[in-house]
Amino acid sequence: MAAAQPKPLTGAAVARRLARGCWSAFWDYETPKVIVVRNRRLGVLYRMVQLLILLYFVWYVFIVQKSYQDSETGPESSIITKVKGVTTSEHKVWDVEEYVKPPEGGSVFSIITRIEVTPSQALGTCPESMRVPNAACHSDEDCVAGELDMLGNGLRTGRCIPYYQGTSRTCEVSGWCPVEDGASVSQFLGKMAPNFTILIKNSIHYPKFRFSKGNIADRKDGYLKRCSFDELLDPYCPIFKLGFIVEQAGENFTELAHKGGVIGVIINWDCDLDLAAAACNPKYSFRRLDPKHVPASSGYNFRFAKYYKMNGTTTRTLIKAYGIRIDVIVHGQAGKFSLIPTIINLATALTSIGVGSFLCDWILLTFMNKNKVYSHKKFDKMADTPASELPHQDSTPTDPKGLAQL
Repeated sequence: MAAAQPKPLTGAAVARRLARGCWSAFWDYETPKVIVVRNRRLGVLYRMVQLLILLYFVWYVFIVQKSYQDSETGPESSIITKVKGVTTSEHKVWDVEEYVKPPEGGSVFSIITRIEVTPSQALGTCPESMRVPNAACHSDEDCVAGELDMLGNGLRTGRCIPYYQGTSRTCEVSGWCPVEDGASVSQFLGKMAPNFTILIKNSIHYPKFRFSKGNIADRKDGYLKRCSFDELLDPYCPIFKLGFIVEQAGENFTELAHKGGVIGVIINWDCDLDLAAAACNPKYSFRRLDPKHVPASSGYNFRFAKYYKMNGTTTRTLIKAYGIRIDVIVHGQAGKFSLIPTIINLATALTSIGVGSFLCDWILLTFMNKNKVYSHKKFDKMADTPASELPHQDSTPTDPKGLAQL
């Protein structure tokens, strides 16, 4: 007797089957197949990879980086500075009002250590400086009247006249005369400069955590008048000697005072706010900021002038000042325990442990002698064959116990 042919499914039956499949996929739990491979080398490699990943997250991510904390970088900061000390040059005594520029006491200031003075400059005509390109001349034809050199000291008159010293000749200019290199006198102020004291008052605020702190001890017994900074004994007395700052930056004070330079005072506020506020302390470091080993741009100098009247004529003293510029730089980071970054990093750690399985599967299926056997056991392959073409099978389950009992 011929086998009964299956009836074709109607549209409603197909829809019901699809619906049952969707609900089954939604409610059923799926778990991957586990294949146990008894290979000692592969097993040791797998555990070693897991151990390395675990050590990375426990030691570096959670202990060193403190990734369980919410963090804030770049605190709001206020800086007030004050310099004290007296020094001498060949001709006079210098106090703070003269050698500190600007005098407001901000985070960037300069301490003058050497000056080149050009006294009694007045408006008139004089030879151009030999340092100016194309200033040398042999006759008036080499000097164009009315020409203004941006690197020069004035407006050319068209005359070629003898220089201040020697037999050289330069173009005459109309401006402040005599020009700087024609009559400047050098004076050194750095004799007592290493003993200058610098007070650096700094306060910081982390708005996310509503945390504020300053770098001066809260005392009312005249503490600042008799203390000086010591990293171990007096960390909250921010009074530094200029010589100490230069020494900590690894520089020679005499050389730096002669040519000038820029020194950075870096204050670092790294605070673990899970601990007491007393554990949040400033850390100071010092280094030179200008390119010392680049002759074209090393050193530091600037010019300013003092004006006065002499016999009814406006006169000035031009000063080219070399000095040590101090830049106070504040940075830091604060952190405090937060549940969200802790959960995120824990999830990342647990996910990353799976990298060991991926690596060992790749080795197992690529380089092992029985890689085809392992591949056959690990992956079930089936063709996409229509139901009508499948061979007829008895409805009796081949497994007497049935899958429902697993």
